[in-house]
Amino acid sequence: MTATIRSVDLPSGETIPAMGQGTWHFAERPGSRASEISSLRLGLDLGLNLIDTAEMYGDGAAEELVGEAITGRRDEVFLVSKVLPHHATRRGTVLACEASLRRLGTDRLDLYLLHWRGPIPLVETMAGFTDLIDAGLVRHWGVSNFDTADMQELEMAPGGRAVATNQILYNLARRGPEYDLIPWCRAHGVPIMAYSPVEQGRLLRHPALADIARRHEATPAQVALAWVLRSEDINAIPRAGTAGHVRENAAALELQLTQADMIILDGAFPPPRHKRPLEVL
Repeated sequence: MTATIRSVDLPSGETIPAMGQGTWHFAERPGSRASEISSLRLGLDLGLNLIDTAEMYGDGAAEELVGEAITGRRDEVFLVSKVLPHHATRRGTVLACEASLRRLGTDRLDLYLLHWRGPIPLVETMAGFTDLIDAGLVRHWGVSNFDTADMQELEMAPGGRAVATNQILYNLARRGPEYDLIPWCRAHGVPIMAYSPVEQGRLLRHPALADIARRHEATPAQVALAWVLRSEDINAIPRAGTAGHVRENAAALELQLTQADMIILDGAFPPPRHKRPLEVL
């Protein structure tokens, strides 16, 4: 049985888990393949049933690994993939999605994202998304790495208000989106999906996280994840390649940071006082 965890609302009213599973850098080391597949399956058991991948990851190999991991369990999964900007013409978006579906071994994506802005006009990409939705190959579409001006342009485009999410780099060390991007998305009902919520592990050596973790009998990673997940309209997609790491991530959903913890974290990682360009990894 899949566990039930707290959720984030999409604009459609559908819900996704507050924590999902990322797959960036999966399928890059043959010796880790079995562990990565087992980790994804364990995550599903624990209720982390959103799996995020992309055609870019491992040049498609991550999608193939995800397809193997979800064999026989597809209906449990909210499956997300992304189209590269240079593929994102109307026809190219459709072709890229069809290739992703073949690698994933499924007939549909639950969410399909434009990976980042490129030279192709947004209206072309959205036309491709519409074609995919009409064909039943995609259920929702969204964007990734879009800053505030990008979101404003998207909203003004015909059909742009159907965007389901904006997946961005957001963690304690990357708080720039709090200045205007997250408030804009919140005001327009667009949930945030946070990738690299522990800064690919680099945050975990910070003494402020270690001190808070000790008081809660938790780990620094759980503190960092609990901080990202403090808002009901933000979902996080940490990557975990081992069973222990998956269990550690899932347990972060139970960690409640105190007001004193938040003051310490604000001192160690100050919120932005001016506009910063959206960072990417």
